[in-house]
Amino acid sequence: MAKRILHGVIIECVLGDIADQPDMDAIVNAANADLKAGVGVAGAIHSAAGLGLEVECRPLAPIEPGEAVITRAHRLPNRQIIHCLGPVFGRDDQADELLAFCYRKALCLAEANGIGSIVFPPIARDASGDPVEAEARIAFAIIDELLPELPGIELVRFTVSDSITLELYTHALEGL
Repeated sequence: MAKRILHGVIIECVLGDIADQPDMDAIVNAANADLKAGVGVAGAIHSAAGLGLEVECRPLAPIEPGEAVITRAHRLPNRQIIHCLGPVFGRDDQADELLAFCYRKALCLAEANGIGSIVFPPIARDASGDPVEAEARIAFAIIDELLPELPGIELVRFTVSDSITLELYTHALEGL
């Protein structure tokens, strides 16, 4: 685990399961455009949250890359889920800007909804499905930029599922 305090906010990078974050107010879903279960992060979150999440998501879909919406967490121990449609690097034009917008939108939704702690999985990918090295750098740049304007946020966690991605996020966090 890596940990740092930035603008009075705790920033963490940990190995873990995004659908098992009981100490966090909100989790972020690396959603698909239709806000359905799918595979990966979205599948794990929908499975843990139950059918009520799918029903709540229906009228909110579809969303475009860079957009985010918020729902209740249903059977998850969190209060809310913020669903972000990250870009696909190598396919979506201006992927860096779309990814930055995802993080901005998610953090602003958190602040507007009284969320003090939020956990992100990686939300972008590249056309081959591999982790995107730029994501950690972009995520931390947006956090550094926005946190002074978001007084209600006390903890931002990045939860990843493998040690290579954790190392990448840790390195980016240390570079702030």
